[in-house]
Amino acid sequence: MSLATITLPAAPEGEPASCAPLAVLGHDVQVPLVGGEKVTYAALDYAASAPALQRVWDDVAAYAPYYGSVHRGAGYLSQLSTDLFEQSRQAVADFLDLREGDQVVFTRATTDSLNLLAAAVPAGTRVFAFETEHHASLLPWRRDGLTVSYLRAPRSHAEAVAALEAALTQHPEGPRLFCVTGASNVTGELWPVAELTEVAHRHGARVVLDAAQLAPHHRVSVRELGVDWIAFSGHKLYAPFGAGVLAGRSDWLDAAEPYLAGGGASRTVAREVDGSVAVEWHTGPSRHEAGSPNVIGAYAIASACRALTEAGFDALQAREQELIERLQTGLAAIPEVKVLSLFGTDAARVGVLSFVVRGWNSSHFSAALSAEYGIGVRDGLFCAHPLVRTLLGGEEAAPSECGAPEASLPGERSLNAIRVSFGAGTPDEHLDRFLGAVRELVADGARWSYRNEGGRCVADTRR
Repeated sequence: MSLATITLPAAPEGEPASCAPLAVLGHDVQVPLVGGEKVTYAALDYAASAPALQRVWDDVAAYAPYYGSVHRGAGYLSQLSTDLFEQSRQAVADFLDLREGDQVVFTRATTDSLNLLAAAVPAGTRVFAFETEHHASLLPWRRDGLTVSYLRAPRSHAEAVAALEAALTQHPEGPRLFCVTGASNVTGELWPVAELTEVAHRHGARVVLDAAQLAPHHRVSVRELGVDWIAFSGHKLYAPFGAGVLAGRSDWLDAAEPYLAGGGASRTVAREVDGSVAVEWHTGPSRHEAGSPNVIGAYAIASACRALTEAGFDALQAREQELIERLQTGLAAIPEVKVLSLFGTDAARVGVLSFVVRGWNSSHFSAALSAEYGIGVRDGLFCAHPLVRTLLGGEEAAPSECGAPEASLPGERSLNAIRVSFGAGTPDEHLDRFLGAVRELVADGARWSYRNEGGRCVADTRR
């Protein structure tokens, strides 16, 4: 059985990625402004969820009529879907440059992947993580049998490496795991993953990499970085169909109880004489993929992996760096804007940047960008409360859903931040419009009145 039986669309022809953005869904969506007119939506919230690549959507649409149950089905569509599911697993392994013996487990997202690993970590393990992590990689380790050491936010790569070295030296016994992000979801700054991994391995500790923000922007080689596991989400990799990946070493995963108990995870189930049920679990990815898997989600991730590889990360990174420099230069020219950073303005980063505007509440500013300019950004604490509060100088805010503080009314002091993020599908015009909007709002203020509704600042249309 082969995917050759499905006619998949060819990769789109056109300008190289270094000259033009990749085609994404929603690039021409028109949205209403508060004054009644419509504009093309400027999607600048890629760090939350990136739009689907047109290539991914076309691949999924081509497969959809052939959708069937996965594994053990005798019918043609079931066998075809099983073949596609396992080929998708291999495509992800190739994309990540996994080592021989590594495995790919399909999950729901990065959060699910790291919780799965946390459930598989041997009892007595000490986990190390910087307080700068996203909640998805900061919180799963807080469970019975594990001890967590949270490390203070470093202000340079060298300080991060030294802090990990000191922490591991202080705790030399037993199994240990270090969790680190590849690129910050708040500042976009790259972390020294290879150097940190070398330190961890020298002390006998293992490493899991949160690549949710790294994988969509940079080539990631598990073999070269040396990390033991890697986790990422499809919805940030231009494949928003509810799937994620945990990939890497098999030993802890094969030794652990299945993440979900059920069909697919079990090799055999038998009734014992005493009335109990005896179970023999699978090893390998199936052990932690109980139930009917998200075949379309897995295939979408594989399609995105192939599309990004074919486009060429060198070209994608070169274009993104041009956009980053344009954004940094534009914001630096506005004295009221303060860009948030751990490692300094010259630090290497992906297309993610957070800032505050003097005299503005961040929710109010973001609402004005949307209502008056058709620009979608994000405001809040970005599910990274300790990091954002450190960058804001320790300001406290009352968090609501996923880290967004209750919005203050216009004119009150900002207790959160604004995040702009972009990627392979972002046109130059979107960033130009964003910079123009920031300049106008700072110079002239909002043209509309706003009110607090359900903890958010929204345009007041009650006229």
